[in-house]
Amino acid sequence: MTWEKYDAKAEAWTETAYADAAGYLARRAAIVRTLGPILVPGDTVLDLACGDGGLADFLPQQRYLGVDANAAMVAAARERGRNVVEADMNAYVPPAPVEATTIFRAVYYSFDRRDLLAHIRSYTTKKLVFDLNPRQYRLEDMRADLRAAGFDRLETRPFFVPQTRGPVPGLQLLERSGPLARGILRFRFTLICSASA
Repeated sequence: MTWEKYDAKAEAWTETAYADAAGYLARRAAIVRTLGPILVPGDTVLDLACGDGGLADFLPQQRYLGVDANAAMVAAARERGRNVVEADMNAYVPPAPVEATTIFRAVYYSFDRRDLLAHIRSYTTKKLVFDLNPRQYRLEDMRADLRAAGFDRLETRPFFVPQTRGPVPGLQLLERSGPLARGILRFRFTLICSASA
């Protein structure tokens, strides 16, 4: 797979990829810490396909390690003092097991999804956190792949934070509205998933 299309965007990725980068990434980080098994201070988060590692700024109590296949993104992350390595997420193995692995907007780049999930399970001790667009991928198919990889439990939460538009008042309250939230997900937004053993 070629990643050159991201080269020109790398220097200002966090600032330009999100309408409200701080709000979006802070909300994502809060869910990473709390959905499924709780992360405690000092736990390591491995962020696969991390771009410029912007999530690191919102996980100050965790040890952060980012992985991205694009050299320009890795360089931009390092210029900002973020701990990011250049590697393919399908093959990368961290130097030690990690408590949590995240993969946002990129699980679909895997060569083989079940293989990638089993690979992640081999070095992840607490949980895998990722996003899923339910209009493109069936949750039951993902659940089957997770079980095959050794992740037996799955918790989900709607994520109604627009990426390319500013905050919409009241939208986050709808995340916990049950049937209404499921109805909204048929048209827009994603699920955040936490898989654990």
